[in-house]
Amino acid sequence: MASILQQPTNGEGGAADKLYAAMLERARELLPRLRGRAATTEQLRRLPPDTERALHEAGLFRILQPKRVGGSELDYVALIDFAEVIALADASVAWNLANLASHHWMLGMFDPRAQDKVWKENPDALIASSFVFPAGRASKVANGYRISGRWPFSSGVDSSSWNMLAGIVSSDDEAEGIEHRIFLVRSADYRIIDTWDSSGLRGTGSSDVEIEDLFVPDHMTLAVRDVAGGPPPGSQVNPGPLYALPVFSLFPFVLSGAALGNAQGCLDDYVETARHRASTYNRMKLGDLQTTQIKIAEASAKIDAARLVMRRTCIEAMADARRGRIPDLAEKTRYRRDGAFSVNLCTEAVGLLFTASGARGLYTAGTLQRQFRDAHAINAHIAFSFDAAGTNYGRVALGLPSENLTL
Repeated sequence: MASILQQPTNGEGGAADKLYAAMLERARELLPRLRGRAATTEQLRRLPPDTERALHEAGLFRILQPKRVGGSELDYVALIDFAEVIALADASVAWNLANLASHHWMLGMFDPRAQDKVWKENPDALIASSFVFPAGRASKVANGYRISGRWPFSSGVDSSSWNMLAGIVSSDDEAEGIEHRIFLVRSADYRIIDTWDSSGLRGTGSSDVEIEDLFVPDHMTLAVRDVAGGPPPGSQVNPGPLYALPVFSLFPFVLSGAALGNAQGCLDDYVETARHRASTYNRMKLGDLQTTQIKIAEASAKIDAARLVMRRTCIEAMADARRGRIPDLAEKTRYRRDGAFSVNLCTEAVGLLFTASGARGLYTAGTLQRQFRDAHAINAHIAFSFDAAGTNYGRVALGLPSENLTL
């Protein structure tokens, strides 16, 4: 049962659409190898070197990198489409691909001096992140900031030469309040703490990182208010609409494609099994059972609905950016609401199929148990908490202040 992948409407047509299709085909060609390596990926608890190399060779880490430095500069919806394809084989690989690809996009919003520091040295350099703002404590000093902290969940950190770490800048002047800021630091300046031994997304290597009193120059930092929509500091060299999107409003869609592909892969496997498998107890063909047919219909409806929501949001946001329009707070909270809701639909679909599969899902040698674990690990991310996203959407709809200070 093939997933529904559409090329974005990017206003360019022709060569741009052909590039998009060709890049997606490169991603699909990796699937047999990624499936064969999935157990190894879990054992390593990070991307295997062969997988990382294959993603580099296919140019997939650079799908949102500016064309001026050799990237593809595809539309934002590429994060959904490419992560979906890769997650058909392995959600951990898809999670890291989307994460690391999105940091090339975000670097394009930094001061051009920061971009040059990274990309002139190595345009293929991988950049990890942890956007847990309370984990970082920073203070303003002459020409920069001093930062300390310990950040969790820095996916792909072992493969990365740089890291984007979030922090809250405090001020002695109460009138100035606090500021949310991102700090771009070299791997030599932080310590990796091997904490990642998880039940799901085991292959993402999402360990902790720690810094003690590091100076970061002004131009290697980025204020969250400067990426809330509209031209960021990097727009003088990257004027395209991709780099004018509101980063943290759209943040769920950096990662939601991994949930989508994981759920679609689970459905594809279930359908293939039901076509050929007979019941253990009465030898009836599972595909002939009405209950099996209903489960396929319900799961596929949830997955298709999730895909439509994810892709529509990304395509609409790009269309707004092309017009120079910045979404208002109500729209931004809708982005967060829909990101959480669509991933919840994917998790529900996987849970439905896991239950329908009976004892087959218990075997660790099969893919179903990994798909189930990965679905729930993805859903555990704060970006996909519908309680958090839904509450904030409801508050703004009722005229109350937003509780999400990064929007």
